[in-house]
Amino acid sequence: MKNLKNGSGLLSFCFLLFSIFISLNAEAQKKTGNEINFVPKNYQQALTMAKARHKNIFVDAYAVWCAPCKQLQKTTFKDQKAAAYFNKNYINFSIDVEKEEGTTLAKTWGIEGLPTLLILDQNGKIIANHIGYVDGAGLLEFAKEASAQ
Repeated sequence: MKNLKNGSGLLSFCFLLFSIFISLNAEAQKKTGNEINFVPKNYQQALTMAKARHKNIFVDAYAVWCAPCKQLQKTTFKDQKAAAYFNKNYINFSIDVEKEEGTTLAKTWGIEGLPTLLILDQNGKIIANHIGYVDGAGLLEFAKEASAQ
């Protein structure tokens, strides 16, 4: 009888772990579809991913104090149509231009205002740029104009 209790305890524990895993996976999938995923941790990783996946890079250049940058994160990057389009077609890279490699990249890219949104080719060449806040529809138009070039 004791072995049966231990077996059912183990079974319950496994079921609990499985339930947690399924819940976390569902949450991750929900998040993936509802906002733009900024995956690479640094610029070199973004370039490597872009080349491997044959995609251009979408860059969100921001600063923590920038109100329009925060508004982009709260609204535009959570627009479902924009998120679906950017997650499918781009390697999405977000960088604080006042920290670490962001300061160097800001100079390289000639960033003059925030937020700055860039579309880069797989080699890091700027295809298009936009300075300032834009809503989801405007972001989609920016991307489609960039792909037409």
